[in-house]
Amino acid sequence: MRITASLLLIPIAAIALTGCSAVTDLVRNESEWHFDDAAALREEWSKADTVAWLPDDAVGIDVRETSDADPAVIRFASATGLDAAECAETERQSLPVFVDDWTPDDEEIVKLETVHACGDWAVVEIDGAWFGWTPSSPGEQESAP
Repeated sequence: MRITASLLLIPIAAIALTGCSAVTDLVRNESEWHFDDAAALREEWSKADTVAWLPDDAVGIDVRETSDADPAVIRFASATGLDAAECAETERQSLPVFVDDWTPDDEEIVKLETVHACGDWAVVEIDGAWFGWTPSSPGEQESAP
């Protein structure tokens, strides 16, 4: 019986040695990504089609998502901002699900009366960075171009 118990500990130890984020990702069914720019995101992220509205000049992109990318949050910098053909300003009706060390405080978002509706995403500019979340509310989604 002792041999069997020892054998069970080997996979657990192997997972633990891969790092805390890997264990957290496995347990919570979440992933976190960083991309240098929009081109890298489009090439490397399997769910890049969900952010077709992302500006071509977006840099410093962080993403946190569940395995099905719903819910998810994104942060990026962009000199050009959002394209009005892709995103429309509308009344804020939703809040992000995830909180991370790079996400704005909920209080900052609650103060905002409007968001940019970009498909299924709500996107805001806070402190010089763009921050978005999905799913947004159905009312916000209806306002998207």
